[in-house]
Amino acid sequence: MNKVYVVGIGPGGADQITPQAREAMDRAEVLCGYTVYIDLVRPLYPDKEVFTTPMTRERERCRRAMETARSGRTVAMLCSGDAGVYGMAGPLLQLCPEFPEVEVEVVPGVTAALSGGAALGAPLMHDFCVISLSDLLTPWETIESRLLCAARGDFSICLYNPSSKKRADYLRRACDILLREKGPETVCGWVRNIGREGQERRVLTLSELREETVDMFTTVFIGSSATRTVSGRMVTPRGYEAKA
Repeated sequence: MNKVYVVGIGPGGADQITPQAREAMDRAEVLCGYTVYIDLVRPLYPDKEVFTTPMTRERERCRRAMETARSGRTVAMLCSGDAGVYGMAGPLLQLCPEFPEVEVEVVPGVTAALSGGAALGAPLMHDFCVISLSDLLTPWETIESRLLCAARGDFSICLYNPSSKKRADYLRRACDILLREKGPETVCGWVRNIGREGQERRVLTLSELREETVDMFTTVFIGSSATRTVSGRMVTPRGYEAKA
């Protein structure tokens, strides 16, 4: 069967992999993905053939998956969270014209905005946006513009890839941009290692967030002007009170 499943495996815990994702991995003869993602599911499929590539070699990984499927094998390309949110669904679908005999099926998963939001409470109950602070593929000037527009629109904001060794000050820089439009007491939060052993979370203000040290395994949430702390949880009201 000439097929590639692009599978979102969720935040990392086996209990957060959807039944549809498990079914796709069960059917696959070959699992492929970034090394960390393969390691997360390897205990579930110890006998499956796998191939991995390190970060920054995503196009090579996608092409090899398509070539393997063209040879008549069923492949599952694994992505953390959701395959269509900063995942491999786009690059694989862009290759489809070169591999017309290969069918690609996108299998959704639980992205960090949802799993992290649940850990913090309900920060995304109203309109929100998701922005990655990684400038590997997007110029920082564009990221800065998006942050400012989101702040001016008073969205709740979820930040992916908030920091790394090479980008240690990016979260601070992002907070400085947001503080142009948002108050320092804006309710914020972060979750580290979502759905995995050692999960941590904290609710804090935007001014406090500016001083935080986070890593690539952390997802950051900045509330809107309506976001409140309720019993230690982030809550962005939907407006039902006014309707009542």
